[in-house]
Amino acid sequence: CLGAFVLAAAGILDDRPASTHWAWADDFARRYPRVRLDRDVLYVDDGNVLTSAGTAAGLDCCLHVLRKMCGAEVANFVARRLVVSPHRQGGQAQYIQQPVPPNVREDRLSGLLDWVCGNLDAPHTLDSLAARALMSRRTFTRRFRLATGTTVGAWLLAQRLTRAQQLLESSDESVEAIAGIAGFGSAASLRQHFAEAFRTSPSAWRREFRGA
Repeated sequence: CLGAFVLAAAGILDDRPASTHWAWADDFARRYPRVRLDRDVLYVDDGNVLTSAGTAAGLDCCLHVLRKMCGAEVANFVARRLVVSPHRQGGQAQYIQQPVPPNVREDRLSGLLDWVCGNLDAPHTLDSLAARALMSRRTFTRRFRLATGTTVGAWLLAQRLTRAQQLLESSDESVEAIAGIAGFGSAASLRQHFAEAFRTSPSAWRREFRGA
Protein backbone atom coordinates (compact mmCIF):
# COMPACT_ATOMS: atom_id res chain seq x y z
CA CYS A 1 0.00 0.00 0.00
CA LEU A 2 2.22 2.85 1.21
CA GLY A 3 5.13 1.14 -0.48
CA ALA A 4 3.74 2.71 -3.63
CA PHE A 5 5.12 6.03 -2.34
CA VAL A 6 8.64 4.59 -2.46
CA LEU A 7 8.18 3.29 -5.99
CA ALA A 8 6.69 6.59 -7.13
CA ALA A 9 9.50 8.62 -5.53
CA ALA A 10 12.01 6.49 -7.42
CA GLY A 11 10.20 7.19 -10.69
CA ILE A 12 9.29 3.55 -11.22
CA LEU A 13 5.56 4.33 -11.44
CA ASP A 14 5.80 7.25 -13.85
CA ASP A 15 3.12 6.92 -16.54
CA ARG A 16 2.01 3.59 -15.07
CA PRO A 17 -1.19 2.56 -13.25
CA ALA A 18 -0.92 2.02 -9.50
CA SER A 19 -2.94 1.81 -6.31
CA THR A 20 -2.33 2.80 -2.70
CA HIS A 21 -4.19 3.00 0.60
CA TRP A 22 -7.34 5.08 0.24
CA ALA A 23 -6.50 7.26 3.26
CA TRP A 24 -3.35 8.55 1.54
CA ALA A 25 -4.62 8.57 -2.02
CA ASP A 26 -5.09 12.36 -2.18
CA ASP A 27 -1.58 12.94 -0.86
CA PHE A 28 -0.20 10.42 -3.32
CA ALA A 29 -1.96 12.07 -6.25
CA ARG A 30 -0.61 15.49 -5.29
CA ARG A 31 2.96 14.26 -4.88
CA TYR A 32 3.11 12.07 -7.95
CA PRO A 33 0.87 13.45 -10.70
CA ARG A 34 2.60 11.34 -13.37
CA VAL A 35 1.30 8.13 -11.80
CA ARG A 36 -2.08 6.91 -13.07
CA LEU A 37 -3.57 6.34 -9.63
CA ASP A 38 -6.60 4.06 -9.46
CA ARG A 39 -8.36 4.70 -6.15
CA ASP A 40 -11.10 2.10 -6.59
CA VAL A 41 -9.21 -1.17 -6.94
CA LEU A 42 -7.76 -3.64 -4.48
CA TYR A 43 -4.55 -4.04 -6.43
CA VAL A 44 -2.99 -3.25 -9.78
CA ASP A 45 -0.93 -5.73 -11.77
CA ASP A 46 1.13 -3.84 -14.33
CA GLY A 47 3.44 -6.63 -15.34
CA ASN A 48 6.64 -6.38 -13.33
CA VAL A 49 5.21 -3.92 -10.80
CA LEU A 50 2.25 -4.60 -8.53
CA THR A 51 0.71 -2.26 -5.96
CA SER A 52 -2.16 -2.80 -3.57
CA ALA A 53 -4.62 -0.74 -1.54
CA GLY A 54 -3.92 -1.84 2.02
CA THR A 55 -2.90 -4.74 4.20
CA ALA A 56 -5.84 -7.01 3.39
CA ALA A 57 -5.68 -6.03 -0.27
CA GLY A 58 -2.03 -7.05 -0.15
CA LEU A 59 -3.22 -10.60 0.57
CA ASP A 60 -5.45 -10.44 -2.51
CA CYS A 61 -2.48 -9.24 -4.52
CA CYS A 62 -0.23 -12.01 -3.18
CA LEU A 63 -2.83 -14.65 -4.00
CA HIS A 64 -3.03 -13.22 -7.49
CA VAL A 65 0.74 -13.58 -7.88
CA LEU A 66 0.65 -17.09 -6.43
CA ARG A 67 -2.09 -18.09 -8.81
CA LYS A 68 -0.14 -16.82 -11.83
CA MET A 69 2.99 -18.66 -10.70
CA CYS A 70 1.57 -21.91 -9.33
CA GLY A 71 -2.02 -22.18 -10.57
CA ALA A 72 -5.49 -21.93 -9.11
CA GLU A 73 -5.33 -25.05 -6.94
CA VAL A 74 -2.33 -23.83 -4.96
CA ALA A 75 -3.71 -20.31 -4.56
CA ASN A 76 -7.06 -21.69 -3.46
CA PHE A 77 -5.37 -23.91 -0.84
CA VAL A 78 -3.44 -20.96 0.58
CA ALA A 79 -6.54 -18.77 0.58
CA ARG A 80 -8.40 -21.34 2.64
CA ARG A 81 -5.54 -21.52 5.13
CA LEU A 82 -5.66 -17.73 5.41
CA VAL A 83 -9.48 -17.84 5.86
CA VAL A 84 -9.90 -15.21 3.18
CA SER A 85 -13.41 -13.92 2.59
CA PRO A 86 -15.12 -15.76 -0.29
CA HIS A 87 -15.88 -12.51 -2.06
CA ARG A 88 -14.04 -9.20 -1.91
CA GLN A 89 -16.15 -6.21 -2.78
CA GLY A 90 -14.46 -3.61 -4.94
CA GLY A 91 -13.89 -2.41 -8.45
CA GLN A 92 -10.87 -4.63 -9.04
CA ALA A 93 -11.52 -7.68 -11.16
CA GLN A 94 -10.93 -10.55 -8.83
CA TYR A 95 -8.48 -13.20 -10.00
CA ILE A 96 -9.11 -15.38 -6.95
CA GLN A 97 -11.40 -18.37 -6.74
CA GLN A 98 -14.01 -18.31 -4.03
CA PRO A 99 -11.68 -19.75 -1.40
CA VAL A 100 -14.00 -20.48 1.49
CA PRO A 101 -16.70 -23.11 0.97
CA PRO A 102 -20.18 -22.45 2.34
CA ASN A 103 -20.50 -23.17 6.04
CA VAL A 104 -23.30 -25.63 5.57
CA ARG A 105 -24.12 -27.80 8.56
CA GLU A 106 -27.46 -29.13 7.46
CA ASP A 107 -27.06 -32.45 5.65
CA ARG A 108 -29.91 -31.88 3.23
CA LEU A 109 -28.58 -28.52 2.11
CA SER A 110 -24.97 -29.65 2.05
CA GLY A 111 -25.86 -32.63 -0.13
CA LEU A 112 -27.89 -30.43 -2.43
CA LEU A 113 -25.07 -27.95 -2.97
CA ASP A 114 -22.64 -30.77 -3.69
CA TRP A 115 -25.10 -32.18 -6.22
CA VAL A 116 -25.56 -28.80 -7.91
CA CYS A 117 -21.80 -28.33 -8.19
CA GLY A 118 -21.62 -31.71 -9.91
CA ASN A 119 -24.45 -30.84 -12.29
CA LEU A 120 -23.87 -27.21 -13.20
CA ASP A 121 -24.81 -27.91 -16.81
CA ALA A 122 -28.40 -28.63 -15.77
CA PRO A 123 -30.98 -25.83 -15.48
CA HIS A 124 -31.54 -24.84 -11.84
CA THR A 125 -34.14 -22.53 -10.38
CA LEU A 126 -35.08 -21.53 -6.85
CA ASP A 127 -38.24 -23.61 -7.07
CA SER A 128 -36.51 -26.72 -8.46
CA LEU A 129 -33.82 -26.62 -5.80
CA ALA A 130 -36.32 -26.04 -3.01
CA ALA A 131 -38.32 -29.03 -4.23
CA ARG A 132 -35.21 -31.18 -4.36
CA ALA A 133 -34.37 -30.16 -0.79
CA LEU A 134 -37.96 -30.99 0.25
CA MET A 135 -38.50 -27.46 1.55
CA SER A 136 -40.93 -24.70 0.81
CA ARG A 137 -39.63 -21.85 -1.31
CA ARG A 138 -39.63 -19.51 1.68
CA THR A 139 -37.88 -21.92 4.04
CA PHE A 140 -35.31 -22.87 1.45
CA THR A 141 -34.52 -19.24 0.66
CA ARG A 142 -34.04 -18.42 4.34
CA ARG A 143 -31.87 -21.44 5.11
CA PHE A 144 -29.84 -21.00 1.94
CA ARG A 145 -28.94 -17.42 2.81
CA LEU A 146 -28.09 -18.38 6.39
CA ALA A 147 -25.81 -21.14 5.15
CA THR A 148 -24.08 -19.37 2.26
CA GLY A 149 -24.53 -15.68 2.98
CA THR A 150 -25.96 -15.01 -0.46
CA THR A 151 -28.87 -15.72 -2.78
CA VAL A 152 -29.40 -18.84 -4.86
CA GLY A 153 -28.83 -16.93 -8.09
CA ALA A 154 -25.62 -15.27 -6.91
CA TRP A 155 -24.24 -18.51 -5.50
CA LEU A 156 -25.05 -20.47 -8.64
CA LEU A 157 -23.43 -17.85 -10.87
CA ALA A 158 -20.30 -17.89 -8.70
CA GLN A 159 -20.04 -21.68 -8.93
CA ARG A 160 -20.44 -21.57 -12.69
CA LEU A 161 -17.81 -18.87 -13.04
CA THR A 162 -15.45 -20.85 -10.84
CA ARG A 163 -16.00 -23.97 -12.93
CA ALA A 164 -15.35 -22.00 -16.10
CA GLN A 165 -12.13 -20.64 -14.62
CA GLN A 166 -10.95 -24.13 -13.74
CA LEU A 167 -11.70 -25.47 -17.21
CA LEU A 168 -10.02 -22.54 -18.94
CA GLU A 169 -6.89 -23.11 -16.88
CA SER A 170 -6.71 -26.89 -16.95
CA SER A 171 -8.35 -28.14 -20.15
CA ASP A 172 -8.21 -27.71 -23.92
CA GLU A 173 -11.99 -27.43 -24.22
CA SER A 174 -13.26 -24.61 -26.42
CA VAL A 175 -14.98 -21.60 -24.90
CA GLU A 176 -18.23 -22.88 -26.38
CA ALA A 177 -17.81 -26.29 -24.74
CA ILE A 178 -16.87 -24.74 -21.40
CA ALA A 179 -19.95 -22.54 -21.53
CA GLY A 180 -22.09 -25.66 -21.82
CA ILE A 181 -20.28 -27.63 -19.13
CA ALA A 182 -20.45 -24.73 -16.66
CA GLY A 183 -24.14 -24.16 -17.34
CA PHE A 184 -24.05 -20.84 -19.19
CA GLY A 185 -25.77 -22.29 -22.22
CA SER A 186 -23.85 -20.26 -24.79
CA ALA A 187 -20.42 -18.76 -25.28
CA ALA A 188 -22.01 -15.32 -25.51
CA SER A 189 -23.56 -15.72 -22.07
CA LEU A 190 -20.27 -16.91 -20.60
CA ARG A 191 -18.37 -13.99 -22.11
CA GLN A 192 -20.92 -11.51 -20.80
CA HIS A 193 -20.85 -12.83 -17.23
CA PHE A 194 -17.07 -13.25 -17.32
CA ALA A 195 -16.57 -9.65 -18.41
CA GLU A 196 -18.92 -8.36 -15.73
CA ALA A 197 -17.21 -10.35 -12.98
CA PHE A 198 -13.55 -10.13 -13.99
CA ARG A 199 -13.30 -7.36 -16.58
CA THR A 200 -11.68 -9.71 -19.05
CA SER A 201 -12.65 -12.38 -21.55
CA PRO A 202 -12.44 -16.16 -21.14
CA SER A 203 -9.78 -16.31 -23.83
CA ALA A 204 -7.67 -13.63 -22.14
CA TRP A 205 -8.06 -15.43 -18.81
CA ARG A 206 -6.80 -18.65 -20.39
CA ARG A 207 -3.78 -16.90 -21.91
CA GLU A 208 -2.86 -15.31 -18.58
CA PHE A 209 -3.20 -18.32 -16.31
CA ARG A 210 -2.67 -21.28 -18.60
CA GLY A 211 1.04 -20.66 -18.93
CA ALA A 212 1.68 -20.85 -15.18
